[in-house]
Amino acid sequence: MTASDVKSEVSADEWALRVDLAACYRLVAHFGWDDLIFTHISGRLPGPDHHFLINPYGMTFDEITASSLVKIDLDGRKVMASPYEINPAGFTIHSAIHAAREDAKCVLHTHSLNGVAVSATTQGVLPVSQQSIFVLSSLGYHAYEGVALNEEEKPRLVRDLGDKNLLMLRNHGLLAVGASVADAFVYMYFFEAACTIQLRAQATGSELVMIDPRIVAGAQAMAKQVTRGVGSALAWPALLRKLDRLDASYRT
Repeated sequence: MTASDVKSEVSADEWALRVDLAACYRLVAHFGWDDLIFTHISGRLPGPDHHFLINPYGMTFDEITASSLVKIDLDGRKVMASPYEINPAGFTIHSAIHAAREDAKCVLHTHSLNGVAVSATTQGVLPVSQQSIFVLSSLGYHAYEGVALNEEEKPRLVRDLGDKNLLMLRNHGLLAVGASVADAFVYMYFFEAACTIQLRAQATGSELVMIDPRIVAGAQAMAKQVTRGVGSALAWPALLRKLDRLDASYRT
């Protein structure tokens, strides 16, 4: 099925989500957060059917296009003809969160080196940067239970995320949830930045200066004010313009 075939078969809303989600995959690759063909970013389609878009298994993130994304149901089964398959096991984490959180329109999961490194420390994210206070204002932790294949782990994932936007998967990686693809990406950007800054600061061997807990407590309100909806209004359009300059094929 060609890109024009897919576009002609789906609604305008679905095509817009496909473009945003493909862009998100490309941006994750651009910033170096991808892990070969592994990890996933899922997007919930509008409507009551609980259908989702996810990457074709086997493609690197810099290959993903709007038309190559696979439409699936909550059980990971294809609901639209596609020449591509998905990794059903990889949808375990995503399906748990999508099912429990109606506001989780996008779930973004990474195995980035900096994220996994911080997830393996007992302290987790420390309040040592401006980026970290936005992370700490909406952060949960989930203990490692092995490769996420077990359906029995789902309730614990949901419990540990709660109503937060960010989850650190111990010894595993990072996860961001957003009301849009744009929001999930910007949350993950802050999460990744906080982890990278923390590791660099710790590498100096100097005593770290911790941010006052009262500032951390007020960070969520500050984030909304500064980012105007966590990046949807300003950062995301700018990021799409960047991608268009680099390679606009994600739109096909």
